Amino acid sequence: MIIELDNTLISTEIFSKHFVCHIEKCKGACCIEGDRGAPLDADELPLIAKNIEAIKPYMTPEGLALLNNEGFHEGTEIDDPATTCLPTGECVFAYRDEQQALGCAIEKAWQAGESDFRKPISCHLYPIRIGKAGDFETINYHEWDICKAACSLGNELNIPLFKFLKAPLIRKYGSEWYTELEQIEKEFSAFQS
Repeated sequence: MIIELDNTLISTEIFSKHFVCHIEKCKGACCIEGDRGAPLDADELPLIAKNIEAIKPYMTPEGLALLNNEGFHEGTEIDDPATTCLPTGECVFAYRDEQQALGCAIEKAWQAGESDFRKPISCHLYPIRIGKAGDFETINYHEWDICKAACSLGNELNIPLFKFLKAPLIRKYGSEWYTELEQIEKEFSAFQS
């Protein structure tokens, strides 16, 4: 089922699916799996470029070499921009922590207060994917095997996807939009009962 809110078309799966990232289990597989890097909005390119010097200290030597040779994004007028990836598939900004889980150098610089850009909204919103349908943005749940542990943990803790992703949804659409989304979810749940 699809619900319209302002200029968005929302799949009700974001209400019915439960999700909590379980990095201990997946080890950040979304930073390495897939056929391209992280999708980037055009307005994110200058923000990353502006903060790149603050991000570099948190990147791996391999990521820095790729950055120096190919830049941090690929894409043309035909393809939407995405982060460049190492031959191993890892995003140019991925690094491994002490537990060998992948993390994001962009976000690490932001957490350290050295950058004013948190991370690409596509990463922050995952497993929600934003698409286009005419003048509307579509908001859909992207089911992927690498997130089975996150779905299990979400079910165990009874946390719907849209609640787990409250901060990035507010970042993308604003707090008023999110408040309306919460009201829609209440009405949808009552209707489903």
